[in-house]
Amino acid sequence: MSTPESKPAQASAFAPLRGRVFAVLWAATIIGNVGSFMRDVASAWLVTDLSGAPAAVALVQAAATLPIFLLAIPAGVLSDILDRRKFLIAIQFLLGLVSLSLMLLSTAGLLSVSSLVALTFLGGIGAALMAPTWQAIVPELVEKPDLKSAVALNSLGINISRAIGPALGGLILATLGAGFTYGADVLSYVVVIAALIWWRRAPQADDALSERFTGAFIAGLRYARASRELHVVLLRAAVFFACASAVWALLPLVARNLLGGGAGFYGILLGAVGAGAIIGALLLPRLRARFDADGLLLLAGIVTAAVMATLALAPPQGIAVAILMLLGAAWIIALTTLNGVAQSILPNWVRGRALAVYLTVFNGAMTAGSLSWGTVAEAAGLRGTLVIAAGGLLVAAIVMHRVRLPAGEADLAPSNHWPEPLVASSVAPDRGPVLILIEYRVQATDREAFVAAIRRLAVARRRDGAHDWGITEDTADPETLVEWFVVSSWAEHLRQHKRVSKADADLQQQVRRFHLGDAPPVVRHFLDLRPTPA
Repeated sequence: MSTPESKPAQASAFAPLRGRVFAVLWAATIIGNVGSFMRDVASAWLVTDLSGAPAAVALVQAAATLPIFLLAIPAGVLSDILDRRKFLIAIQFLLGLVSLSLMLLSTAGLLSVSSLVALTFLGGIGAALMAPTWQAIVPELVEKPDLKSAVALNSLGINISRAIGPALGGLILATLGAGFTYGADVLSYVVVIAALIWWRRAPQADDALSERFTGAFIAGLRYARASRELHVVLLRAAVFFACASAVWALLPLVARNLLGGGAGFYGILLGAVGAGAIIGALLLPRLRARFDADGLLLLAGIVTAAVMATLALAPPQGIAVAILMLLGAAWIIALTTLNGVAQSILPNWVRGRALAVYLTVFNGAMTAGSLSWGTVAEAAGLRGTLVIAAGGLLVAAIVMHRVRLPAGEADLAPSNHWPEPLVASSVAPDRGPVLILIEYRVQATDREAFVAAIRRLAVARRRDGAHDWGITEDTADPETLVEWFVVSSWAEHLRQHKRVSKADADLQQQVRRFHLGDAPPVVRHFLDLRPTPA
C-alpha cells in the first residue's frame, strides 16, 4: 500500500462538533438514521417471511437504491438552486409518510411483497432527494480546514446509527412487531424536522444570474463530463461497490440460512457492522497518517473480500458477529475516503450536482450489484456467490489501486480575477451563443509547451461553462495564436466569470507566461447575430 510522501497536520477529528449548528444537525441525523435502520431491518426481515427467494430479498435492496440511481442528479440540481433547508424539511415529511404507511399496512396485516417493494421505492425517492442536499450543506456548517473531519463525522454518525438502529429494530421487531418498528421511524423524522426548523440558515443573496432547472442540469452534467478528477473517483467507486454489494444484498439470507439466526440475530449482525464502523472512524486519523487515499481503499477492499469469504464458510454466530465488525470498519474507510476525495475536488457552485453524480454511480453500482448477485445466488447458492464476489473484489481492489485518486488539495474558491466584459450596450441574459476569442503572441520555440498548458486550461473552460473549445493560428503570422470557446448564453458566460477558481487562475497564469509583451492577451466577445424581427 502506498504511503504519502508528505502529509499536512491532521485536523482534530471532532473539531466540527464545536460548532453548535453542526452538532445539533449531526445529532438529529443520528436519531433519524437510527429510525431508518430500524425500518430497513423490519423490511428486510419481513420479505424473508413473505418470500424466501434470494431474488425477492435482493429486489427490496434494489428498490431502495434504484431511485437514487435514477433521481440523484435532478435532486442535486434542486439542491443547488433551491433553499436547501426548506427542501430538506419537505423531504423529511415525505419519508415520514412512507414509514407511516408501512406501519398502518403491517399493523393491519395487509403488507405484501409488492406493497413492500413499492413503499421501499418511495422511500428511496426520498433518500435520493435528500442525500446530495444533506452532503452539500456540510461546507455551510464548518470551516474549510474542518471539512474532511466533518465528512468523516457524518459517516461516523451514520454508523453510530447503524450500531444502534438495527439491534434496536431487531429487538422491537421480535418483541412488539413490525408496526411498532415502523412507528419508531416515524417519530425519528419529527426530531429531524424540528432540528431543521431550528437551524436559521444564512439568507442567500439575490442573484440576477441564478440558474433555472434545465440550465443547471446541463451545467452539472457538463462539469461531470469534463472533470477528469471526478471520473477517477466515479470509476473507483463503481468497481468497489459493485463487487461489495453482494454482502449487503444477501445478508438477510446469510443470517437465516447459513448462520441459523432469527430477526434479533440479524439486527445484531447489522449492529456489529455499525460498531465496527465506529471503531474504523475513530482509527481513520491514524490510518490517514500512514496511508494515502489509495492505500486506504485497497485496505478496505482486502478486508471486505476476506469477510465475504469467511461468511461463505458458515462460521459460528460469535465469529460472524466479530467479522461483521471488520466489515463495518472497512465499509466506513471506503465510504469516507471516496466521499472525502469527492468533496475536496468540487467547487461550491456545482457541489450538489456533482455529488449527485457520485451518488448515482454509487447507488447504480449497488443496485446492479444487488440484482446481479441475487441472480447468481439463485444458480450458485449463497456460499458460491459469496466466494465469487470475494474473489472479484480482491482482484478489482488490486487492479484499481493503479488508478490513483486525486489529492484534492487545489484551492477551489472563486478567484474573481476576470474583468467584466466590455459591451457597447446592455446584453439580454438569454442571448447567445457567445464566442470568446483570446489572442496570444507566442514564440515558435515555446509553442509546444504553450499548447500543452492551454489544453489543461481547456478542461477548466469546459467544466465551467464552455461547450466547445479550440486553439488556432494566424496563417499570416504563426506567432499569433487564438484560443476560442463557446458558451450557450450571455448569462452563462457571466456565471463562468464567477466560477473560475483560484486553482484555475494559477493555471491561466502558467499559460500567460508564454505570452509576449507587457500588455495582456486581447479578449473579444462575439454574440450570435440573430435576424431582426420584421
